[in-house]
Amino acid sequence: MNASIAEQQRILASDWGGGRSPFGTTWSKFMMWIFIVSDALTFAGFLIAYGFMRAISPAWPEQTEVFNMVLITFMTFALISSSAVMAMAVGAARAGDPTLAVRFLAMTIVGGIIFLGCQVYEWAHFIGEGARLTTNPWGVPQFSASFFLITGFHGFHVLSGVAILAIVAMRAAVGKYSADGVENAGLYWHFIDVVWVFVFAFFYLL
Repeated sequence: MNASIAEQQRILASDWGGGRSPFGTTWSKFMMWIFIVSDALTFAGFLIAYGFMRAISPAWPEQTEVFNMVLITFMTFALISSSAVMAMAVGAARAGDPTLAVRFLAMTIVGGIIFLGCQVYEWAHFIGEGARLTTNPWGVPQFSASFFLITGFHGFHVLSGVAILAIVAMRAAVGKYSADGVENAGLYWHFIDVVWVFVFAFFYLL
């Protein structure tokens, strides 16, 4: 019995005593998950605050009268498609094919750039109509403030993701890459896409 307890303590100490991940994954992936969870809570806070402001506002603009929903749908399609291509890049990296991984990473980057270009156009149109952080030509100012804050914060994440993917692709092109590095970049990109699905649903549709 004592020997069994000692063995269990030894195994527990080896897992949690430092020098290795207690969750059976690399530390880089584990830290990426920590970041994703904390960032997801930030986005959740923004969307909850948006819902609260919308609930207490006397009137809220109709999204179909303010936004070009064809453009928003195209943006969403581009970003979701890039997530599928990113999964292919991770698979190619795991298979030890850097050339194919770079090709899929480049396609993912193109999808992100298309999304950002559409968002710049949307912001330009929104500002051109007179929307500001404190003013809104369609009604309550909280509407435009929420738009700039939520879409801007997400757009910053997309821009950061494009930069990260570009670095990973350049490293893969010269053979200085790891499958874990590509997978970590993919986790971040998939997170961005999932967040946009919630933003699209709660801000543009409901």
